[in-house]
Amino acid sequence: MGHSHSHNHSHDHGNVKGRNLLISIFLNILITVAQVIGGILSGSLALLSDALHNFSDVLSLIVSYVADRLSKRKASLNKTFGYKRAEILAAFINAATLIIVAVLLIIEAIERFQNPQDIKSNLVIWLSLIAILGNGFSVLLLKNDSKSNMNMRSAYLHLLTDMMASVAVFIGGLLMKYYQIYWVDSALTLAIALYLIYMGFDLLKASTKVLMLFTPDEIPVDEIVKEINAFAEIKNVHHIHVWQLNEDEIHFEAHIDFENDITLSEFDNILHKVEELLYHKFEINHVNIQPEYDKDDAKDVIVQD
Repeated sequence: MGHSHSHNHSHDHGNVKGRNLLISIFLNILITVAQVIGGILSGSLALLSDALHNFSDVLSLIVSYVADRLSKRKASLNKTFGYKRAEILAAFINAATLIIVAVLLIIEAIERFQNPQDIKSNLVIWLSLIAILGNGFSVLLLKNDSKSNMNMRSAYLHLLTDMMASVAVFIGGLLMKYYQIYWVDSALTLAIALYLIYMGFDLLKASTKVLMLFTPDEIPVDEIVKEINAFAEIKNVHHIHVWQLNEDEIHFEAHIDFENDITLSEFDNILHKVEELLYHKFEINHVNIQPEYDKDDAKDVIVQD
């Protein structure tokens, strides 16, 4: 028995989000092609590494777009939650690719340090400027949605880090053009890679926690137990599970022992109070309670199923 406080986004907002992702995909395809050609012609590893990162952006944006579309599909008999976790899965994939790309860049940068090459800096400067403008526009498109959606945040981080990488490549191009400091190309590649790892790790950790059904960090289970046990009609609350389904839903289920053999209508009244407590104080919006009276079962707060 339970209750749901829903927070559905409007259909129009979903269309805007999908449109912004499509625009970002198109821009990043153009940037990637230009940087690959430019990196080969100029001999710049930093430009090629930025192109590789841009290509990972294209893949991540496509994953984010597909996940955004899937998340809107309705539940069915064989998919009772629908595709609500598609965006969390996309965030996990995108965070993992950020880290993998970073490791590849580190390997390439170390090899280039050992074998420095002359680089055509003019091409590096102009292509990095184009990438800055393209990624900057994409970042602005996704910024608002990134604040409330893990999937969009993963796409936003890909684009933000790539814009910053392009800024670094641009500065490196200027240093190579005017001071002939060619080792800066490898140094920038290494810096970009380390930053990718730094940005990707937190998102990878957060999405993993959701996929593994871990209790959200902000949910104090001990305090919840104390608050529910404070109801005069309740003897004990146990066998608790708390998990986050997606960005909008936190689920809570538990067994509750009652002091007396109450009627169903009395239980409904108490259940309503528990639901309101959990929603307004702990922002838990899906509650499922199993009522019990004088039942011989494990009374631990957490029970291994």
